Amino acid sequence: IDSLLTLDSDLGSQLALRVGYNSNVLSAGRTLGIENFGLAPGISYYHKTGLYADVSGFWSKDFDPSYYLTVASLGYMRDFNRHISVMAGYDRYFYQLPDDGYIPYANTLSITPTLEIKPILLSVNYSFYFGDQHANRIMPGLSLTLEKKKFKQIDRIAVTPSVFLLMGDEILTELEFVAPVSLREAAENYKKYGTRFKVVQVNKRVFGVMNYAISIPLSVMHKKWGLSFTYTYNIPKALPGEPNTLSESTYLSGSLMYIIDLKRK
Repeated sequence: IDSLLTLDSDLGSQLALRVGYNSNVLSAGRTLGIENFGLAPGISYYHKTGLYADVSGFWSKDFDPSYYLTVASLGYMRDFNRHISVMAGYDRYFYQLPDDGYIPYANTLSITPTLEIKPILLSVNYSFYFGDQHANRIMPGLSLTLEKKKFKQIDRIAVTPSVFLLMGDEILTELEFVAPVSLREAAENYKKYGTRFKVVQVNKRVFGVMNYAISIPLSVMHKKWGLSFTYTYNIPKALPGEPNTLSESTYLSGSLMYIIDLKRK
């Protein structure tokens, strides 16, 4: 999607080939403890009507199997005027899991309205994750684009410092101890739980801030080639009632992209 957004809408239909790199792998802005790099090859197709399709793969030597995920995406982008645009999409996740692996979310529906008053870009992304369970994610963001066109022999170079706030919900499992109403129940509870209280598992859906992120991407476009590097600093936050075991993290990412112009001559 990031590669699609770098395209000039006046150029017509495009095909973008890319390979991405991450120095750390994260979920919802939270580190999974994988310090080694991951690779993400992908191909994106953008039609001049605003329709797009994307297939991305993800590889890391710290996963078993190393190639652990394929994401297929379909969506639509629409510019209402030179300031307001909307992007909506559907993502499907195909995981390569060990026998005991479990992923509660296999699909995502998302919509992202944006307001651009150059050089400032405001966006709000809403994503609905669903599968065996469901979850909501809301991510407002603020970006500042500092660019220079025709810099020496480079067509365009840009730095886009950005800040993001991630909010969402999650199901947390808690154990509650219920007092017995009779001596008989207390004796039965002691046999079963080792205490006179009945132990009840309760699932609670909680909502709150999950992560703050500061991102500094550097992108270079020259002819059909695009190169980008991004530094990201994450400040994860525990949801209400969630154990506060999360730590701040940083990672570097980059991508190399080649664009094929599909418009008719």
